[in-house]
Order: sequence, then structure tokens, then C-alpha cells
Amino acid sequence: MLVMHSPSHRPGKPAVPPTQAAHAPAFLPCLDQTRLGLGGAALGNLYQAVSDEEAQALLHAAWEDGCRSFDTAPHYGQGLSEQRLGQGLAGKQRSTLRLSSKVGRRLRLDATAPRAQNGYVDTLPYAQYWDFSAQGMRLSVEESLARLGLDRLDSVFIHDMDAHTQGANAHAVFQQVLDEALPALHALKAQGLVTHIGLGVNDHDIVSRVLAHADLDVVLLAGRYTLLDTSALPGLLPLLSSRGVQLSLGGVFNSGMLATRIDGQRSLTFNYAPAQAHWVNKALHIQAVCDRHGVPIQAAALQLVLHHPATQLVWLGARSVAEWAQARQAARCAIPPDLWSELKHLQLLDAQAPTP
Repeated sequence: MLVMHSPSHRPGKPAVPPTQAAHAPAFLPCLDQTRLGLGGAALGNLYQAVSDEEAQALLHAAWEDGCRSFDTAPHYGQGLSEQRLGQGLAGKQRSTLRLSSKVGRRLRLDATAPRAQNGYVDTLPYAQYWDFSAQGMRLSVEESLARLGLDRLDSVFIHDMDAHTQGANAHAVFQQVLDEALPALHALKAQGLVTHIGLGVNDHDIVSRVLAHADLDVVLLAGRYTLLDTSALPGLLPLLSSRGVQLSLGGVFNSGMLATRIDGQRSLTFNYAPAQAHWVNKALHIQAVCDRHGVPIQAAALQLVLHHPATQLVWLGARSVAEWAQARQAARCAIPPDLWSELKHLQLLDAQAPTP
């Protein structure tokens, strides 16, 4: 969900060639680091393997840089991300960090399970299955805490309950979440095992549907409020603000598409799949505007989402120390107001999007 790199698919040569940036960007003072968190998908070997040494170096660098928010899930490498995060955060004062994981997918030990599953490689030997039952909520939280070596989660997100993921089971899953999963999580909250309850999804419509029937503390929304895709802007973001629901954003580089300069040599993905031509073309036009103003597209992508008043936190899906440093630099790049004006004038950015 939250990575900066893209998988290996390579589309055809882009139809609109990017121009070269006219000058190097200027930089602002450091952003408040508490607004950037480390997303743990890459720590589970999403698309490519990360060694234990590289994973721990990244966690150490992010911590030393002031990062105190970390997100993971059983889904990420069949528990590998949770295991690595637990190792990296061992010995840290628990009250100084915020840690979230997810429920809905559970793991069963299986020595015959493939080592490459759901886009993750070199995973732990577990088979994955869906479980949105009340018992499944408790067991999933307990299993995650065991892998993490901790006694509570700051936030727990019900993972991928949307129709695109659940298919024919979507209605049944929706009802089970309302009838079983949310009440069970509220019971765990009352017992002190979790502090905040919410959804972790790529679909903004499912969040609105759940909020029509239940209260949530937090939402982790991936990919639907970005420089490329602002579909959550008119409806969901005002709703979250009016309901007092804390919003954290993942996938702000749209599966790596906006993570670095776009050219004909780099594979492009959108929403964890090969990018369709209209997304590629829109991204290339956005990059052309960024080039004219001497701004890296990654900087514009990150600063746009940070600026929305509903955004509490942005997850960076870095897989290396270098990627973490690159994103941190993007957060402090000076962006002239004319860049945002031009994007809106060309209808590349929603006219209602708040900009720095």
C-alpha cells in the first residue's frame, strides 16, 4: 500500500516527454517530523526483498530523524513487517511512539505456503485468510502483538473491506464488520489493548458507508487524496472533519508513480497495478508544470496532502535510508504559489484543493 518504489511492469514510452527542471529547488526549514510516519509495507518485502540489516537501518534512521509513528499489518510479508518493526522498536519507551496494525487478514502457519504472495517476496511461511468475526478481531490483535513484542496498539485498522478487494463477499463483509468486528474492537479498546479504531482502505466510498452506521476514531486512506487522484476531496474529507475522525494518508505517491521523476525508462504503477494511460498522461502533464517551476514532482505530491487541514499524518513507504531521506527532503522543498495556480488553471488539480 504505502511504497515509494514501483513493481517491474514497464509500459510503453510516455506520449508526452517531460521537460528538464530549470534550476535546483530551494529548501525550507525542517517540517515537524511528527506529521510523517513510516509505513511498513516495504519492510514486508513488497515487490522486492529488503534484508534484515537494511530494514533495521531504515528503522534506526527514521527514529533518529524524529519519526515516532509506525504502521504495519499481518498482510505485509505474512507477518514479516510486524516482526521487523518489533525488533527495531524493542527497548524504545512505549509512550514515545505510536504504532498501528490491521485486522481482517489472519495468518496460519503453513510450511508449504508459497514464499511469494500478494506482491510480497521472501515472506514468512504462513498462509493468509480473511476473518472479520468477533473472535477473529481479538485473535488477530493478540497475534500481531505477539509478533511485535508489545502489549497494546495505538490504532487498529480494519483492512481492505472494500468491494474491489472483497468482490462477491463485499456485502456480507460489510454487515459482519458492523455486527461483529467493530463491537469486538470496542471491547478490546475498553480493555486497553487498542486505543483507536478505524478503517485502512484504498476506497473512500466504503469509509462514508461505514460512517453512516457507526463511529470511527481514525481512518488510514491510501491513494485517494493525492496530487494525481483527489477523489476523496469533495465528500469524504469534509465528512471526516465534521465527525472528528483523525485522517492519516498513505499511498501519497500512488504506488510509486509520483515518487521520483517520470520518464520512459521507469516502470509506472497506479493503485498497485500497471498504470493506465490516462493516469500516465496526467502525471506527465503535472510533471511538466513542476519542471517549469523547478520543483520535484515528489515534493509537490507530498506537500499538497500535508497541507489539507484534515490530514493528521502522512505515511512514507520507504524501503531504504536513502528513500526516507529523499522524502524528508521533498517535504521541505520550497514551492512557489504559481505552481499550484498553474495546476488548477490547467485543470490538473481540483480547484478546491487547499494548497500551501
